[in-house]
Amino acid sequence: MSKMKLGFYGAAGEVTGSNHMLEGAGAKILIDCGFFQGTKVCDDKNNNPFAYDPSTVDALFVTHAHLDHVGRIPKLFNEGFKGKIYSTPPTREIAQLMLEDTVRIIDREAKADNHEPLYRKDAVERAMAHWETLPYEQDVVIGELHIRFRDAGHILGSAMLEIEHNGKKLVYSGDLGNSPSPLIEDTAILSNIDYLVMEAVYGDRVHEDREERTKRLEEVIEDTVKNGGVLMIPAFSIERTQDLLFELNGLIEGNRVPEIPVFVDSPLAIKVTQVFRESKEYFNKETSDIIKGGDDIFKFPKLRFTQGAEDSIAIKDVPAPKIVIAGSGMSNGGRIMHHERLYLSDPKNTLLLIGYQAVGTMGRALQEGVKTVRIFDEDIPVRAKVITIGGYSAHKDMNALIEFVTVLQDSVKKVFVVHAEPGVALFFAQRLRDYLAIDTHVPKEGEVVEIDF
Repeated sequence: MSKMKLGFYGAAGEVTGSNHMLEGAGAKILIDCGFFQGTKVCDDKNNNPFAYDPSTVDALFVTHAHLDHVGRIPKLFNEGFKGKIYSTPPTREIAQLMLEDTVRIIDREAKADNHEPLYRKDAVERAMAHWETLPYEQDVVIGELHIRFRDAGHILGSAMLEIEHNGKKLVYSGDLGNSPSPLIEDTAILSNIDYLVMEAVYGDRVHEDREERTKRLEEVIEDTVKNGGVLMIPAFSIERTQDLLFELNGLIEGNRVPEIPVFVDSPLAIKVTQVFRESKEYFNKETSDIIKGGDDIFKFPKLRFTQGAEDSIAIKDVPAPKIVIAGSGMSNGGRIMHHERLYLSDPKNTLLLIGYQAVGTMGRALQEGVKTVRIFDEDIPVRAKVITIGGYSAHKDMNALIEFVTVLQDSVKKVFVVHAEPGVALFFAQRLRDYLAIDTHVPKEGEVVEIDF
């Protein structure tokens, strides 16, 4: 039996910064290389050197295209990485959009703060030149490791990483989807797993189900119309915006809510939505059947995509009631902040949070009931209603996470809990011990453990 090393260099003891290493059997591979999020993109933690020598790494496997999983990839190349990157085709396509957008943001921040940017466009171009794609279920061999992607059901193209060696299997879950999703396939069901490195972002809470979340969205829109207000929705560009458009399409075309102007005010979300339009083979049967029936799931009356800055500014001239969907999803940048500056002070308006809000972000502060926020050097009183609908999360909740592990309990020898705030990770790990009698460990950042693999 050979010994393998697992290194936890990000998203250990916290949600973001995904960066894990598996070393042994003639291979040294990384899984994800993402941003630590919660403050500005270029905070100290993202600027720190990697805790390992990137030039010694053979390959990087990317589970999906969210920035907390891909944001530091160009930095990896700047520090000496020369290997290949592997992901599914949609992950590569969306990650390129995300990284090109990020270059603009970090360049602007660097100029404002008078420092060198974390990386430049050339590093993104180097990363994309080294990036290859694999469909789900197709093996690639690195050293003695047989590696394949399994559908995680989280966002378009998202994957778990299944690694085989010596007749044993280790799985990195990446982020696990809140199945069933409106658009994409459910999380693949695993079997005969020996070791599991899994996320637990929502390891201590339960979401509304799909029917309940749609009902709550309908109620929020009806209240917005009745009050003559503005509904602001900070939304992540990938999956959350597209899920929301799909739900709004059903509500509006089904005459369940009035037709009011709906703005998607995010150039990145508009580009990602186009990737979705071109990736229908990844949709679930329900959505595929709707499309085959002739419905454009991302088009309905009074929906407007605002690409340019002038179009974005002109939204304020459109009378309420109206809905504004804009990035970023945690209100820590992007066009949503301009709308929040205009509309948070009015009690007729509503801010709807539909995704995870990291500690340190303005979204988290608003979710926790702060009475004043500072936007563009201006103190803005928060008089608008702030509502959270957890059912739109793209992550499994506590019950679904436990169910995911339950089917593996006869084979799994150890579970490592990552991608969770410290208290949540410890709580979830204890649930696995208590309910399933599974050996469970919550690694600390920088920790390296040995496994028989």
